[in-house]
Amino acid sequence: MAAVTDERSQLVNDLLERIGQTVGERAQASAIFGDPVERHGVTVVPVAKARFGFGGGGGGGTREESHGFGRGGGAGVAVTPIGYIEVREESSSFKRIRTSTDLLALVAAASLALMAVRRLVD
Repeated sequence: MAAVTDERSQLVNDLLERIGQTVGERAQASAIFGDPVERHGVTVVPVAKARFGFGGGGGGGTREESHGFGRGGGAGVAVTPIGYIEVREESSSFKRIRTSTDLLALVAAASLALMAVRRLVD
């Protein structure tokens, strides 16, 4: 029984390692900083926020059950553009891309701050 459990644990560990390697191979700087583009002496480097996640697991029934062992896993990535780096001959600067989500976050933060101040005053 212990040998079967150890074998299953090793299968799950192998699966998680393979998923991690696959995600790691794709988690390169080019996923966050795109290829630079140069025009008229100005180089623009796209910048994005990348989030990677992975997970997996396995399980099985007892000898009395008719179910066998199962395992599975998955991975995901979300890449969102956030701005660009503008490189000129003498300087460079980051230019943020503003979105409606930025405004929503600002309004939410201001509302929470206002509620906190009201509670302190009352």
